[in-house]
Parts: sequence; C-alpha cells; structure tokens
Amino acid sequence: MIASIEGNLTFKSPNYLIIDVGGIGYQIFVPLSSFYFLPNIGDSIRLNIYTHLKEDAIQLYGFFSKEEKEIFISLIGVTGIGPKLAINILSGISPSDLVKAISEGNLVTLNAIPGIGRKTAERLILELKEKIGSLRGPEVSAEGIDNNYEDALSALVNLGYKRSLAEMALKQFRTDSGLNSKSVEEMIKEALKILHRK
Repeated sequence: MIASIEGNLTFKSPNYLIIDVGGIGYQIFVPLSSFYFLPNIGDSIRLNIYTHLKEDAIQLYGFFSKEEKEIFISLIGVTGIGPKLAINILSGISPSDLVKAISEGNLVTLNAIPGIGRKTAERLILELKEKIGSLRGPEVSAEGIDNNYEDALSALVNLGYKRSLAEMALKQFRTDSGLNSKSVEEMIKEALKILHRK
C-alpha cells in the first residue's frame, strides 16, 4: 500500500492532480481543502496517501495533513460512504468543522454539505460520534501536535515560502495561540496571514 508520495507536481485541477516520481506520473484525487494549498506546477510536493483498491483499478487519494487522512478513513468506514463521497464531504467543510458537527450531532451543518442528505448525516453521527471525537485538536497528544507542526511547515514550504520564514510564522502563531487546539489547516491559514503581513 502507498502511504505517501513525494515528487514534482505536473498537473493540478480541483478534481485531481498528477505527481511525477522518477518519471512515473501518479494520478491523485484530493479534496478542495488540500487543493487550495497546492504549490505551483513544477514544484516539489509531498502528500499523505490513502490507497483504494478496486476490482479494476487502484485509486490514490491525497491529503496534506495526517489528520485529514484519518478523517477520510473514518468517513469511508460509514455505511454507504465511498471514497468519492468522502472527498466530496471534505471539499464541502473543513476537517475541524466536520469533526465538531459530528461530535455535537449537528444535523443542520451536515445537511448543508453538498451530496449529504438527512439519512447520511444521521449515519455519520450514529457511526462516528464516539470515534471521530478522538481526532479533535484539544485531545491530540504532544506527538500529534509535533506532527501537525511538521505537516503545516511542509505545506508552507511547498507553497514556495522559505523554510526559515515558514518556521518563524508558525512559531509566532504557536506563541499567540498554542498549537494544541488547532488543526493543520487552521495552522496553515493563520501562518499565511502572518506571512502576508511581513
């Protein structure tokens, strides 16, 4: 099974991207939450990968953060939800908001996601409410916090920022807000705000 891929980005679209690794181009499906942070064509990129095996194909799904990949795996474990719908869900709501909505049993928020009806929303809550709560930011371990920091740093470097500047922005964010309650996506967004003020 492929767990991660690192190479050069040769194509990107909201539906999928292609990463060249040693002359082999891998087609990878990504949610919009990861698509927004893709670097420029030709730049290097590293993604966490979920490998989905079908009778007639092998499909790769990519994510910038380990947290997002874990949520994706939890979603496809729900009755009636396959990889494509799981990607659609993550494209319609941020990972942190999704975890919050499921944990709180918020049907209104879940119903607002394109492609999610009331029955599917109810299944999400029923099957994931206890399980997905462990992925919430405040409850991650110190090791998880460091992983989030590294994932956010890698994403910022992939976006073209110098490593030193990216580290400075993340450290400033850590000082201002603390990382233990933030997802990788939130960390990246806040770090970008800091970088844009420089």
